[in-house]
Amino acid sequence: MLERFKQTTARDWLFVIGWTALGTLGCMLFGLIYMRAAFFGLEPRAMQQAFTSAIVMPLLVAPPLFLFMTLKIVALRCANRRLSRDASTDSLTDVLNRGAFAREIDRFLEVGSPCGQRGALLVIDADNFKSINDRFGHHHGDEALTIIARSIRAILRSGDLVGRLGGEEFGVFLPGVDMDTATSLAERIRKAINLAVFAPTGQASQLSVSVGGAVFETGIGFTDLFRQADRSLYQAKRFGRNRVEVVAAAALQRQVAIV
Repeated sequence: MLERFKQTTARDWLFVIGWTALGTLGCMLFGLIYMRAAFFGLEPRAMQQAFTSAIVMPLLVAPPLFLFMTLKIVALRCANRRLSRDASTDSLTDVLNRGAFAREIDRFLEVGSPCGQRGALLVIDADNFKSINDRFGHHHGDEALTIIARSIRAILRSGDLVGRLGGEEFGVFLPGVDMDTATSLAERIRKAINLAVFAPTGQASQLSVSVGGAVFETGIGFTDLFRQADRSLYQAKRFGRNRVEVVAAAALQRQVAIV
């Protein structure tokens, strides 16, 4: 019960209070109108008692009834929000799952943004993650993933998206950025993960990631954008890991054509 109330918002409480008050007032008004029509012509004292009853009875009955009903509605709203969140969120890292991440990017690419349809997709992969699981166990591997996700979120701006693409791979979508901003944010993410505290055996063990990115300024689909960012990630791995490789999407398409 307490957990349910923690999930209610100020808007939910305004809904409860507002409908409880309006429902009570509505019952009182209906009672007064009914008494006026049904007992019209009674002597003044009887009419006064009838009108008093039309006010007192709704005040006694309506508030708890409407309060109960609106709280049930709010509980249902909270449950729906929780289900919606669970369906779109990775349970381990608390970032978007792959499907929700892709849908959000597709929505942006379809409608654009006030600052123009440009941006960047970063693909971030934990370096040598298998060795972390082998050395420290999968429990500490999961801990490393949560640290990486938390470090990424700490760098992102309002409106940026982060999702877990699978395994030890994360995606970051940066709407409205140019090449310099995308590269700068990618480097900040890489450095933040390098500096994150990960001490599975009591001694610090440095985490590192490789980052590949593709910056676009024209219409492009998520699949093509991801393919190009993933190719940049491959280059970052190839050149030694723990580094950033970001290219313009159009330039990368020309490279693919040459190959």
